[in-house]
Amino acid sequence: MHQSKLDFFCKLGYGKQDICKVLENLGQEALEDDVLKELIRMGSKPQALENQAQPSQLKLVARGSCSTTLPLKGLGEDESDASSSLRPIVIDGSNVAMSHGNKEVFSCWGIQLAVDWFRERGHTYIKVFVPLWRKEPPRQDSPIADQHILEELEKQSILVYTPSRKVKGKRVVCYDDRYIVKVAYEKDGVIVSNDHYRDLQNENPEWKWFIEQRLLMYSFVSNRFMPPDDPLGRHGPTLSNFLSKKPVLPEKKWHPCPYGKKCTYGNKCKFYHPERPHQAQLSVADELRAKTKVPSALGKEKERCQCSP
Repeated sequence: MHQSKLDFFCKLGYGKQDICKVLENLGQEALEDDVLKELIRMGSKPQALENQAQPSQLKLVARGSCSTTLPLKGLGEDESDASSSLRPIVIDGSNVAMSHGNKEVFSCWGIQLAVDWFRERGHTYIKVFVPLWRKEPPRQDSPIADQHILEELEKQSILVYTPSRKVKGKRVVCYDDRYIVKVAYEKDGVIVSNDHYRDLQNENPEWKWFIEQRLLMYSFVSNRFMPPDDPLGRHGPTLSNFLSKKPVLPEKKWHPCPYGKKCTYGNKCKFYHPERPHQAQLSVADELRAKTKVPSALGKEKERCQCSP
């Protein structure tokens, strides 16, 4: 009888030591329900439940892999690398919307076009700043088009309203440009605007350098958002390098000289000469000067030798 009960509760997953203790306390003739209640009261758990409660030490390994552990950075590593190499984008919403509306209408569709352009390039941090009073119904002196886009961008945590309120019927508006420059400076990002923020440049010399180096201007061509390919001028970085934290330097391409062996520019020639890869590229005039200096120097040495005795 004792062995049959022991086997029965062992099959349920309880330990032999706990079962023996309960049978000693209740007696060998105790009912199975009583033994089970006593095991539960003692806090004993079946081994199957204990194994489920403990965290599993096994880790999944991809097929064909010899290693037994997986790196913690396995999930989404490529996406994080791609997004981390691009700079954060801070958009001057009022400037973009008014530019798209030809400075007559606050066109929210222009903001959407700018956001979509940066999204397609892979930027994950995009913030648009717009004054809070743009939430109000449009008026004749300040018309707004496609106002529902602002609500959609706010739900996506892209649009940020700068604070404003009314005091005795007059609207008190906080300076949204300061929000834009401050956030872009702290995030080491790019400001998208056609405004130069000259007043803020005079306030802070660090902001002055940042605005000069990180301001991205743009144009709208047939409902197409188009920033320039050379944001800092012809001799500055390309647009892709301007928007990335790690710029890629282009490979220097050498073009053969159109004059070939007849070139007289020497080391001043900007083209490639395959016939003189290891020679000093001196001009013809420099070569003549070098040849004339050698015999004159030898003659002076001979005169010194003759005078010395």
